[in-house]
Parts: sequence; structure tokens; C-alpha cells
Amino acid sequence: MFSVNILGKTYQLEERTPAIKLLNDEEKRYMAIKVNNRLRELNFELNYDCDVVPLDLNSSDAVKVYETSMRYLIALAFHNVYPEYQIKISYAISRSIMVTVIEPKVAMERSMLTAVKAEMERLIAADIPFEKTVLSKEEAYEYFMDGNQTDKALTLQYRPEKFCHFYRCGDYLNYMYGYMTPSTGYLKDYKMFMYDGHFILQYPRYESKGQIPAFKDEPTLAKVLKRAHKWAKLCNAELIAKMNKCVEESSAVDFINLNETLHNGMLHELGGLIADDIENIRLICIAGPSSSGKTTFSNRLKIELMSRGINPLRISLDMYYKDRKDIPVDEDGAPDFEHINALDVKLFNEHMQALIDGEEVELPDYRFGNGRAEKGIPTIISANTPIIIEGIHALNDDLSFGIPKHQKFKIYIAPQFQINIDYHNPISYTDIRLLRRIVRDKKYRGASAERTLEMWPSVRRGEFKWIYPYQEGCNYVYNSALTYEMCVLKKYALPALYEVKADSPCYIMANRLIKFLKYFKELDEKWVPCNSLLREFIGGSCFAEVDE
Repeated sequence: MFSVNILGKTYQLEERTPAIKLLNDEEKRYMAIKVNNRLRELNFELNYDCDVVPLDLNSSDAVKVYETSMRYLIALAFHNVYPEYQIKISYAISRSIMVTVIEPKVAMERSMLTAVKAEMERLIAADIPFEKTVLSKEEAYEYFMDGNQTDKALTLQYRPEKFCHFYRCGDYLNYMYGYMTPSTGYLKDYKMFMYDGHFILQYPRYESKGQIPAFKDEPTLAKVLKRAHKWAKLCNAELIAKMNKCVEESSAVDFINLNETLHNGMLHELGGLIADDIENIRLICIAGPSSSGKTTFSNRLKIELMSRGINPLRISLDMYYKDRKDIPVDEDGAPDFEHINALDVKLFNEHMQALIDGEEVELPDYRFGNGRAEKGIPTIISANTPIIIEGIHALNDDLSFGIPKHQKFKIYIAPQFQINIDYHNPISYTDIRLLRRIVRDKKYRGASAERTLEMWPSVRRGEFKWIYPYQEGCNYVYNSALTYEMCVLKKYALPALYEVKADSPCYIMANRLIKFLKYFKELDEKWVPCNSLLREFIGGSCFAEVDE
């Protein structure tokens, strides 16, 4: 006899019982469960005393289960309708996923979309179960090779476990490196349409309260992602297995420097754009989400501009925080340092206008220790000196309302990865930033991975509110991803993540990150240049500053 608490009820059970049998969930609202703080599928068999929390699409964990299942569904639909084609699934603009046929001479047309969508609808209506099964690595390798899925077969050689979990749907087997819904019938809520010669698939998001957000065309970001995809193919690292092969067989120095060259090239390109319009540009505004590498980027951009005879002044927006007593509070009553009204916007504009006009300004020196700004160093700049500002609100015109738009050059920075575990399993660039932050917080702030994971939802809310709405209006998007970086970060991130205990609220997220990190081969950091953006997180930067 064991006891199960779920939705305010307690059940005394004598035999193994799938959790789904206790839910009376006719509308299939729940997508997964937490069992004693462990993420489980709805079909998980309960056989011990436990507290069970059903998760709907207001939960990020449930949305991941839904998205994983949607990727399986579209792969299955393509397999049924176009068995001769392979597809690649990638993360795309507007919080969606993009589906591409890999065969280069195959054009994705509306008729193909219609056929695949009809098959998806048929599968959903049939409510076919996703049945979990286990194969040995050898059996899985043979299955994938027979099905011409070499990408999945090659990935298996880096799997440390001897067995592989699969989901069967009819005679089709696949694995998406995550938990699944019980059946295809749960996946009724999605939108799929043509975009730039590909399929875009949208699904419910927890930050939109379980709804599908309105699609927002982001052509600037779309071009950056397309460029990132081409680069990953060029350096033979669009899949983990291919990248690991580079690490094993190629010179580590060559592989690292090849990818550092991408950053050098973008900096050169960016410097040229600024130099060409330097007579107008007075304010260079840099913003991006957490752990994008803003500090190193700002330093390297300054050097790039200096090489062109331009000597910018760097100013951190942190200097313009109001006294702590005047900072607005968040919903929990704590000081909200991410709110734009936490900054003295009026003073900032007065100072920027005065500097641009050639006047001397005494910049503030904000001290977080006592929560007050103190007097800084008197500053004056020449007529051809642009000002670099970097901070969460740098792209928001409400911050720099006093500066004419033609005098501002806006740069959005973020790592835009286009690397997959295999063709059906993309790696989230949000997860890459989170791993960067875990490593950086541990090294520079003595913060545990658990502490960083606890803060992450709040960080993400701030990004959606204050950064993402302004990214598309930029003059330049700088892709701060380094293709090789996971091979270096693994050494630091894995031990930190293993410290998160099973009873921690952050265990689910930590365990998910561990699962895909294990597939990367380690790369010795000694070959990483001292001015590399990656040094901001692992240490050894010649700039000796840490991104806040």
C-alpha cells in the first residue's frame, strides 16, 4: 500500500498505477507531471509514496514536453508522406521552430505543406500512443543506418549509456532527447505556414500563458540565423557528432581559430559600417540578453574603431542608477533594477547631450554597496568621439529620447547557434546562455549552479519585457556564438550541475542540461585566445572585466 497526493486528493494504492489514470483529464490539459520534484511523463507508473503535481502549458517544463512531441509528430508526418526526404528542425524567429528539407535541390512548396499538415491532422485525430521502448546502442545504430538516418547513428557513438530510449508510433521509431506526451491527440494546438522557403511551426509558450504568441516577422534576425546556419556547415559543425569529429581529428588550434575568425570578421564588418557614417553617429547603443558577452564585445569594438582612427568613450548604464530608495519595486516588493525607471533617464540624456555638444560633464559613479551615486571624473570628448553605451535598455529610445535617431547606431548581441544534436533535435541558444552564466557565476561570484538556476526565470522575464521588443530595430545583430564553446564550457558546467541535489526545485532543469552536455567532447581551453568572448565566462580575459 502506498499513498499518492494529487490535485488535493489522496489515493491509497496497492499496485503500480499510471499517473494519467488519476487525472480525469478529458480535455488533455496536462502535459506532464512532477513526482516528488522529478519531471515525469503522464504515463509514469506510481508505486511509492509521492506528491504528484500535474503541469499544464503555463509551465516551462510542460511546454518543453509539448515541443518535443511536436517535433516527433512533424518528423513522423514527413516520414509517412515523403519517406525519401530528410528534414532538419531548427529554432527560428518569433519563438518558433523551422523545418527544412536537407536535400539541396528540393524546393519546399505550399503543396508539400498542405500534404504534411493533413498527415499531422490525421495522426492527431487518430490519437496514436507514443510507446516507450529500449534498444541497445548496437540495435539503435543498425536501425538508423537502415533508415538512412546517419546523423542519429553518428550521435550514438558519443552516448555514454549502453541503451537508448525510443518512442514507437505505429512502425516508426524516433527519440527526441526529452519526455513526450502520452499520444498524438495531445498536440492539437499549433500553427504551421510557409516562410522564406521553409515551414515555420508555432506552438504554445509558457511566457504567453500557454497560448501561441502572435507571429512577429523578424527579417534582421532571420538573416543572422541563416548566416549562422551557413557558417556551421562551412566549419563542419552543424551536428554535435561532426563537431566532435573536428575536435578528435583536427588541430584544436585550427578549429578554435576558425571560429574566432567569424567574430573577427563581424567586428571588421561592423567597424566599417560605423566608420562610413561616423560624421552622424554619436551614440553606439549595445544591448542583449544575459550572458551574451556584451563586455568583451564592447572592448573589442572599441579597439576595432581605434584601428580606424575613431576613439570612442565607453559608458556603462549602471552609472545612472537612482538611489536605492528611489528604485521601483517588483511584484515581490524587491528593488527592480531591470526597470527603465530604475535609471535616472533625465540625467542620462542631459549628460549625453552635453558631451555631444562638447561640454564637460561629471559622470556619476554608482556604488552598489551603499546604493548611491557618487561624484565621478569630469569628462569631455572631442567632436568626432562617439559614445558607446551598454546595458539592458540601450536599444530603447525611451532611454535616449534626447538624442536624434540618426545619431544612434544600435547593436543587438546574442549567441545565435544553429547546431543540432541530430537533425530533429536543435540546441537551444537560451540554454547556451544559461550554461555560460552558470560557469561565470561560479567562477567570479562564488554562486552555485542552483542559485543561477533559481534566478533564471526572473532574468528571462526581464529579457522578454526590456530587450526582445527592441532587437529588430537595430542597425546590426552581432552573433556572439562560438561554435566550439560547448566543448570548453562542459569541463566547468557539468561539475556545477551535478551539485544540484535531487530534492532541489532546480533539479529538473539541471538534469536536462546535463543530458545534452554529455554528448560534447572536451576541448582544452589553453588554445582559446585571451581576447576571446568565451574568456568572459571561463576566465583569462585580457580585458579583466566581467559582464554584469
